[in-house]
Amino acid sequence: MSVTPYGRSRPAETLAGFLAAVSIFVCLTGVAYRPLRLIPFGILLALIAIGIGGRSERLATVAVAVGAASFAVGMAVAVVTSHPLW
Repeated sequence: MSVTPYGRSRPAETLAGFLAAVSIFVCLTGVAYRPLRLIPFGILLALIAIGIGGRSERLATVAVAVGAASFAVGMAVAVVTSHPLW
């Protein structure tokens, strides 16, 4: 049986995973509460996570996609329900 040893990740890769997870949380929170205040910050966190790269690159890519979808949905929900954008 051949088993490849699991390589240790750099601390920056761990940080990128946390940034991507926080980005998803912030963007989804922004849909319900002030989209122009939260979602751009969440997208910025996701882009920083992609720049760091590493093991969590796929999670960071998903975070950017969630941010873009959250922006569109959050703006539509805010306009339809007459909630403040800021």
